[in-house]
Amino acid sequence: MGKVHIMDHPLIQHKLTYIRDKNTGTKEFRELVDEVAMLMGYEITRNMELQEVTVETPVATCKSKVISGKKVGLIPILRAGLGMTDGILKLIPAARVGHVGLYRDPDTLEPVEYYVKLPKDIEERKLIVIDPMLATGGSASAAITALKKRGAKNLQLMCLIAAPEGIERVQKDHDDVDIYVAAVDEKLNEKGYIVPGLGDAGDRLFGTK
Repeated sequence: MGKVHIMDHPLIQHKLTYIRDKNTGTKEFRELVDEVAMLMGYEITRNMELQEVTVETPVATCKSKVISGKKVGLIPILRAGLGMTDGILKLIPAARVGHVGLYRDPDTLEPVEYYVKLPKDIEERKLIVIDPMLATGGSASAAITALKKRGAKNLQLMCLIAAPEGIERVQKDHDDVDIYVAAVDEKLNEKGYIVPGLGDAGDRLFGTK
């Protein structure tokens, strides 16, 4: 079963409070999401493999370490996932970025795939699927399924806030995927919004309604 990692670093929790605040404007909201994504990226990459190399300093030769192993791919779920991508790229500028676009069918309420654009070598990459909100879990699960169908083998899911229902759905559908979140909230309301949550992440990021 994939693990749920709650990132309780004080800076993450501090900034998340202002992200939740309904009085935080679009500019500040966007900047805070970017900053939290970078901090979460620091945590999610903690276990990256290292290898030893030899370098020449201005004083002497020494042994030092560089990242080895699988290359990284970032997969934001459109559109809200875009708001977290640049923050992680600041830490891993060489990461490739793919995109998965989904919309909710008005009749079945199930996610429908409308756009997928990925690096050619996703089967060789460690993929971080990005979406600020893990509410029902339907979109995240569908995105992970789309990636697996195209050869992805090593996946992680990173979200700002999750509802217990969303975590349960992803763990049920994809028990090999670890979930990284800044907070697990109380529940979903009748409209499928996370309570207390932060509202619609996409609308708050891009100033739409």
